[in-house]
Amino acid sequence: MSKTIHHLSHTDLDGYSCQLIMKYTPYTLFNYNANYGAEVKQTLELILQNINKDDKSATILITDLNLTADESRWLNMEIIKLNENKKDITLLLLDHHGTGEDSAQKYPWYYLDTSRCATKITYDYAKEHFNLDAPSWMEKFVNIVNAVDLWKMEEVENFEYGKVCMRLISEARELNKIMFPEADNSYKISLLHEATKYIDKTDAPIILDDNIHMLKKTFFKKEQNDTIDNLSTKYIVSLLGEAKAEKTIYYKGYKGYLSYGVGNTSIVGNGFLLTYPEYDFIIDVSYRGTLSLRANNGVNVALISKEWTGGGGHPNAAGGRIIGFKEQYRYDLVKQQIEKIINEKEAVAGELEYKKEV
Repeated sequence: MSKTIHHLSHTDLDGYSCQLIMKYTPYTLFNYNANYGAEVKQTLELILQNINKDDKSATILITDLNLTADESRWLNMEIIKLNENKKDITLLLLDHHGTGEDSAQKYPWYYLDTSRCATKITYDYAKEHFNLDAPSWMEKFVNIVNAVDLWKMEEVENFEYGKVCMRLISEARELNKIMFPEADNSYKISLLHEATKYIDKTDAPIILDDNIHMLKKTFFKKEQNDTIDNLSTKYIVSLLGEAKAEKTIYYKGYKGYLSYGVGNTSIVGNGFLLTYPEYDFIIDVSYRGTLSLRANNGVNVALISKEWTGGGGHPNAAGGRIIGFKEQYRYDLVKQQIEKIINEKEAVAGELEYKKEV
C-alpha cells in the first residue's frame, strides 16, 4: 500500500462517512467527491492529472460509487498505462450497489458487497488492510450509517440517529464543492465528526437535531458570533480571496473574478468587491449558464452582460445567460468556456463605458 491515497467518494452520508473513517489511517489523503453521471469521470480525470504531476506511488480509492462498464474499462486501462510508464499506482473500489456487479466480476480491484453500506465495508477493510486506528465511537457510528443507508427501520435507535445525520449532510449547502472542494469536504466531515459526540446521549437524535445550527456556526465562526449568513459569507469571501491567482479574469483591461455556482451574488459578490477593491467586477456562473455580475462603480457590468450574452441590467448589477453553456463539474473546465467567450468578444471592436469613483 502506498502512503498517498486519492479517495473519491459519493456526496451523501455514506460517502462522506467513508472519508471520515479513512482519516484514522496513517496515510496522506486527498479527498474528492462526486455524484453519478459525468461528474464521476471528470473527477477521476482530475485525480489522474494530480497523480501525473507527482512522482510518488499512490492508491486510488473509490467508495460508495459504482462504475459503469465503460468507466471501469477506461479507468483500468489508464492505470495500466500509468504503471507501464514506471508509475506505481494501485486501484481499489469498495461499494455496495448491485449495479456494479458486471465490473466486480471482471476486475480484481472492484470489491462489491450488497449486504453492507460502503461505510461499513470501508471500516471492515481498513481494519484489516489500512492500519485503522479506530476511536471508541467509530463502530457504533458505522452501524448507524449502515442502518439508515440500507433503511433498516427495525434498528430504531441507529435508524433515527442516522436520519438526522443524513439531513446534516444533505442540508450542508453553505459551501460549493466545485469552487471549494477541500473546504466543502472538510466542512461535511467536520459536521459528522461532531455528530459522533452525541451518539451515547439520552434522546441522541433529538439532541443532535437541536444542535445542528450551532454545529454549522461553530465551523464558520473565527472570532465573534454573528448570524450564519454573515459568518458563512465572510468565510466564502475569504476562500475567494485565497484563490485569486487561479480565478482572476480580464476583459478589455478590467480585472474580474470568476466564480461558479456560488450564488447569493448580491451579498457574496459585493462583500468580495469591498474586501478586494482592486477588482472591477465579479461574475458568478450558475450550473445552467446564467450569469450574475456585480461591480462597485469600477465598470458598467450591464454592458459586459450585453456584449457577452445580450443580457443587461444596471451598471453595478446585471445578468444574462450563455447560450450553449455546458455544465461542468470542475472549475478549470468552466473557466475555459468563459475565457473562450472573452477572447471572442475582445476581438470585436468597441470600448466599454464606465465610471470610477473620484
